[in-house]
Amino acid sequence: MSDTSKSEPEKKGSDLKIRLISAAAMALVAGFALWAGSWLFAIFVVIIALAIIFEWYALAENFGYSKNITYVWLVLGVIYIGFAAFTLIYFRLKDVTYIPTLMLLLVVIATDAGAYFAGRRFGKRKLAPSISPGKTWEGLLGGVIAAAILWCFYNVMNNSAIWYEALLSGIAMAVLAQLGDLYESWMKRKAGKKDSSNILPGHGGLFDRADGILAVFFVMGLIHIPMFLDGF
Repeated sequence: MSDTSKSEPEKKGSDLKIRLISAAAMALVAGFALWAGSWLFAIFVVIIALAIIFEWYALAENFGYSKNITYVWLVLGVIYIGFAAFTLIYFRLKDVTYIPTLMLLLVVIATDAGAYFAGRRFGKRKLAPSISPGKTWEGLLGGVIAAAILWCFYNVMNNSAIWYEALLSGIAMAVLAQLGDLYESWMKRKAGKKDSSNILPGHGGLFDRADGILAVFFVMGLIHIPMFLDGF
């Protein structure tokens, strides 16, 4: 009999292809909603937020707590995810164009990309081995540098902030994004799960992809509560 099983390199190539196609599809849909703005973007964010809340609750159900405690986790998830989603929608709707919100999202993406490549190239010292063994301090530094440079460049080019203020803001957002990533990793480890779900081929769940975004926009929302109140 001939062996029809795929070799390891073939499997990796196939997985990479799936990840790239899935990532391109996500970027296309999210990018269109962000560009369109208005009610379309709000509906898109609400649908994604509801799906992430479902993934959050599914993880919490595997923590081994009683039903009442699990419901408390659900309430916390609704507050955390819902407020972050509200902040994202508010920021997009208050701006004439999609560029400012896009740049905020790109800062989180730059953090992930910088952390990934710096960690693979230079990573030696484990950041939180009991939570996420793959993350390193070198990766964190790479993510912070990438995010800080991007945010500083954007703000200086638009004369919207002094360079050192933008640099500090970029660093803060990068650290928040990494903390959001670590928090979700802790939830998955406690639940005994590799991914928050399998809804995204090659990427896991929506929570896996949005953990850093949620942390950044939740904290930004807290900072901007006075602005929210003035708008009502």
